Amino acid sequence: MTAKKYRPLSFGVTRVQLRDGAPGVHYLQAEQPLADYPQRMSDRLQHWAQTAPERTFMARREKLADASRGDWQHVSYRQAWEGARRIAQGLIDRGLSAQRPVVILSENDLEHAQLALGCMLAGVPFVPTSPPYSLVSQDFEKLRHVLNTVLPGMVFAADAARYGKALQATVGAEVEVVLGSGVLEGRATTSFSALLATPATAEVDSAIAATGPDTIVKFLFTSGSTKLPKAVINTQRMWCANQQQMAQSMPVLTQSPLVLLDWLPWNHTFGGNHNFGMVLYHGGTLYIDDGKPTPALMGETLRNLREIAPTVYFNVPTGFEAIAIAMQSDAALRRNLLSRVQMFFYAGAALAQPVWDSLFASAEQEIGERIVMTTGLGMTESGPFAIFVTSPDVKAGDLGVPAPGMELKLVDIEGKTEVRYRGPNITPGYWRAPQESAKHFDEEGFFCSGDAVKWIDETDVNQGLKFDGRIAEDFKLATGTFVSVGPLRARIIAAGTPYIQDVVLTGINMKEVGAMVFPTQAVRALSGMDAGAPLAEVLASARVLEKFQQVLNELAACATGSASRVARLCLLAEAPTIDRGEITDKGSINQRAVLLQRDATVQALHEGTLQPFLQPQSI
Repeated sequence: MTAKKYRPLSFGVTRVQLRDGAPGVHYLQAEQPLADYPQRMSDRLQHWAQTAPERTFMARREKLADASRGDWQHVSYRQAWEGARRIAQGLIDRGLSAQRPVVILSENDLEHAQLALGCMLAGVPFVPTSPPYSLVSQDFEKLRHVLNTVLPGMVFAADAARYGKALQATVGAEVEVVLGSGVLEGRATTSFSALLATPATAEVDSAIAATGPDTIVKFLFTSGSTKLPKAVINTQRMWCANQQQMAQSMPVLTQSPLVLLDWLPWNHTFGGNHNFGMVLYHGGTLYIDDGKPTPALMGETLRNLREIAPTVYFNVPTGFEAIAIAMQSDAALRRNLLSRVQMFFYAGAALAQPVWDSLFASAEQEIGERIVMTTGLGMTESGPFAIFVTSPDVKAGDLGVPAPGMELKLVDIEGKTEVRYRGPNITPGYWRAPQESAKHFDEEGFFCSGDAVKWIDETDVNQGLKFDGRIAEDFKLATGTFVSVGPLRARIIAAGTPYIQDVVLTGINMKEVGAMVFPTQAVRALSGMDAGAPLAEVLASARVLEKFQQVLNELAACATGSASRVARLCLLAEAPTIDRGEITDKGSINQRAVLLQRDATVQALHEGTLQPFLQPQSI
């Protein structure tokens, strides 16, 4: 068999050291040591402002009066540095600190970026907060929790029209509100332009000099899917070390000027630390993508990809699926996206094999070679980058090996192996939650991730690890029978290829196992219905139901007992969302959050009142 040709991509870590500990414990680390890294990210901003002042640091399309997007507005490294100094002076004048940080409510935008950089220079932590806490929530419970946890001295929102209700309901009169546009009735506010116009003094230089590796840069809140979110402390050391770990694991980041087009939200570690930090560390350019992998917004992403050619490209599986489908018939998209991209990277969720095949086919058609699809594992508490693949031969679920300078502890727990982290990129803990912090570190100072892993090849540890679900995902039926979620989910996805994106298993304390299936877009072609038909109608069509009945029957025929037999199955028309915590920071399905958010569906599925749902039939 002829090996497929890939666009050249080097991998920084290909060999590891494994040592044994106590029974059931092993330690894994990269042979490659971690190189020196800056003490603070502000040093990188200053460096690029001096060496490449007119290079674009960040750009975003102008929002027009009809809510559409116009031409790109650019901020250069010189402008970013000068603006950050002025904002830093304004924060210094107000006496803000870690005890009185800046909360940012807005989506990704140029003002958000400039404010974050100003906070970084001043040594004042910023708190990028999930926009749905303000825009979707009706009771603002999580937003209040964020504010009560960090006790801000300033709150910024992009505009009063969209964020006004949340601001009025949650922000005390003693806290200054800064707005990108608009005013709040009955309340004094500061305009962002006024803050940006603050004349910088030598106090800014003193503030920068006072920051160091232990200075808190930001608080990032966890998704809070099953309880209130926790504020993860992010220090300068964490961010700088993690960026150097990424550079050594992914040498492509250092080999040519970096260009990203990215929608991933900055209140999550993937977008806000991994990608934003990557651009800042390497002096790259970030084009803010106002699209998103949803039916309503994916068109904007495709429009941007026809115009902006990234050098590396990051997305979640649903985004890559939509791009793969579009590239089959969109020559302009294929031509521009593939013109200089060196690497694709998807987060830890399952990427269906037909999506990989389609991306490879489009690349081979357009440029005569494949683009390597990479992945890894990490979390908010690890900076997030922790584990990365070692070769282009990546399969769904592969994770790879630890980044330089970080040690993994592999601990056997009730038939699974938990991965734990220790290194300079690991958080010191949760803000104002010492008991919660202590609970997540073991006696050797390793952070307990809750992620389960296996060896890709037990005979070759240099290939690294693969994902084996979450330790807490597994559950018992009412009979006491233990259900191992990871292997069963993998079998369902494999049986339903190419029509299943991911699966959430149900049945906790119930008599039998159920499955809620998130389908791929391939079900549309299967249904034979018009392209514009609502997905709910597609999933209820005879052809789709017949196919999934066949899948369910085949799974039942191979089952060895109640723990491996899917007794009922339904198809979900509504995709999982990051905003509701259904997708983790690393992009994988959060089983517990989906079960919590869709409890009514779970109950109806097991009561037999959900329509349609499927049960195995004799074959």
